[in-house]
Amino acid sequence: MKVDSQDRYVCLVSDRRERAERLASGIALVQPCRTIEPGAALPGGHPVAFVIDMAADRAEAESAAWIGRLAGLIRARAVPCLYLARGNAVQDAAARRLFGAAAMIDPRSAGIVPTLLRLVEEAQARANPGASVGGPRARVGTATRLVTRLFDAAAANRPPSPAVAEEGTEIVLDTVSEVGIRGWLDLVWRHDISVYQHSLSVAGFAAAFAAELGLSGADRRRLARAALLHDVGKALIPRAILEKPGPLTPEETRVMQTHADLGADLLGREAAYAPEILDVVRHHHERLDGSGYPEGLTAPRIGDLVRLVAICDVHSALTERRVYRPAMTHAQAFAIMEEQAGQLDPDLLRAYRPVVERAATGAPSLAIAAGG
Repeated sequence: MKVDSQDRYVCLVSDRRERAERLASGIALVQPCRTIEPGAALPGGHPVAFVIDMAADRAEAESAAWIGRLAGLIRARAVPCLYLARGNAVQDAAARRLFGAAAMIDPRSAGIVPTLLRLVEEAQARANPGASVGGPRARVGTATRLVTRLFDAAAANRPPSPAVAEEGTEIVLDTVSEVGIRGWLDLVWRHDISVYQHSLSVAGFAAAFAAELGLSGADRRRLARAALLHDVGKALIPRAILEKPGPLTPEETRVMQTHADLGADLLGREAAYAPEILDVVRHHHERLDGSGYPEGLTAPRIGDLVRLVAICDVHSALTERRVYRPAMTHAQAFAIMEEQAGQLDPDLLRAYRPVVERAATGAPSLAIAAGG
């Protein structure tokens, strides 16, 4: 019997209601999610994965029996399971074995949804070995995992791998060329609302802009790579500030603004990152009229690559979903950007208009229309 895609869901088992609500909201962006508490009726339907966020060492006989039934159900259905660690290495390892979890992750990590998506896609690939694993959707999933690796390295105060950045850049360029900027955004926005999504969106806009400008292959890669890495310093910003569901205080804003210098300084420890990439990471919030940060540069000191990424960054930020405000349409965003012509390069803005129109309508990019 064929299973309707609407009957498929991720089952989140959690004994922390507030965190469960946040997790379920993020998971629901990529897959329907049902949440149950310990002791509740075990789920029916067709779960594509389980996420376990509960203490698995309950001593009560009734709780232990319920946990055993849940573990048996997960194993019997042979679907991927992600276990959220509780901080006790011995108990976490035992719980992972009990549930047959394919992966274990810190519940504070921003990589929960990308990791879950990877597990589901890998399970689907095993179940359908003849299916294509190299399509646009799979490549966006790979790009998300690569960006996660870049930010995880930065969070550990290690320069992100240039090889990983290069692989992610090639995926962005190839996929935007194949499906256009609208298709890229539709795929990227299925993933978690996070700095990862923003980095991929900005990189997609940059790839489309590079094609619009007719840049050489080397310059396209340089622009897309800079866009992919532009916000890597945010990995070093406290999560309470980075994920605050509302306006920041002046002091929080000051801390947030340090991400530009933090990212550039971190990348500067790796010789493979060219000076122009560091320039973008440090200065993508500078504005032509001197109103930006971190140095308040004016037009003569702001390079072309920075100007290009700044436009893509603003466009992406205005059109992305936020928990505290709805997304703008591309037309609304561009109208605001035109009002900022004293801050953003007006000539480049005019050249960028076709990218905005294709993002809104899904019309093919120049790269696709021209066959390359």
